[in-house]
Amino acid sequence: MRTVFLGTNDFAAQILQRLADRPEHRPALVLTRPDRPRGRGRRLASPPVAERARKLGLALEQPDSVNDAQTVERIAAAEPDAVVVCAFGALIKEPLLSAHELLNVHPSLLPRWRGAAPIERAIMAGDAESGVSIMRLTVGLDSGPVCLSGSQPIDERDTYGSLAARLQQLGADLLLDALDRKAQGSPLEFVEQDEAAATYAEKIAAEDRLLDPARPAQELERAVRALSPHIGARVQLSDGTALGVHEATLVTLAPAGEAGLGVSEHEGRLLLGCSVGALELRSVQPPGGRPMDAGSYLRGHGLPGRR
Repeated sequence: MRTVFLGTNDFAAQILQRLADRPEHRPALVLTRPDRPRGRGRRLASPPVAERARKLGLALEQPDSVNDAQTVERIAAAEPDAVVVCAFGALIKEPLLSAHELLNVHPSLLPRWRGAAPIERAIMAGDAESGVSIMRLTVGLDSGPVCLSGSQPIDERDTYGSLAARLQQLGADLLLDALDRKAQGSPLEFVEQDEAAATYAEKIAAEDRLLDPARPAQELERAVRALSPHIGARVQLSDGTALGVHEATLVTLAPAGEAGLGVSEHEGRLLLGCSVGALELRSVQPPGGRPMDAGSYLRGHGLPGRR
């Protein structure tokens, strides 16, 4: 089947790789977002999908808007039998919605966690499972009918990175199954979502990254895992410094009773006392520095007032 692929982030880039590995479904055209400034130096950088498309030798477009007339014509000229969408990050409107069958690879068990950050929100919420849904893209936010889905358990040690890797594999398998069925002339059976059961995965904001010690330690531990390794959580020290946190574990020792809420050192360990329980901060990153284990941080930097 001739396909056109729309996607942007690392998750989408892995789906694109699997699609391109199948000659019969290899995209005739890839569309992604324009280059944007990234990193501390704010240098212009391409989205992961653009980088992957170039490595694969695929035709690539990075329009300012996927809905402008020129881009719509470019997609039509590729004569796709299906347009695949995965984490594109921009609203797709008419006439594209009606001109082609748009199959969206969404990493959640819809209607749970529609929106921008479904994997992160599933881990943060303590969900027992996540999954991938293949759905028809419609006007609403991830609200179109679903034709295929599969689930994955969420382990208590899962990070975004470990869970996303399994969902990428699952999502690609489901997508290729859907395309194979279409190529064989078997119609895909779409089922409408239950609107009453819908939840929304809002984009990760600055407040989601901050580990507030007034919250239970269990919630903060899930937040650290949900944001690792791609975004990262942060904790504020007593002098206002924001310390990055990449790994943390729940501990039975609760320093809150001795040192109050917040970050403290206890027998060479870096602890965060919370309203309920405590976290041991095992991998941290000082401003402008690199990630390091807590022991190295304490030896080289120390906490405010103890340096």
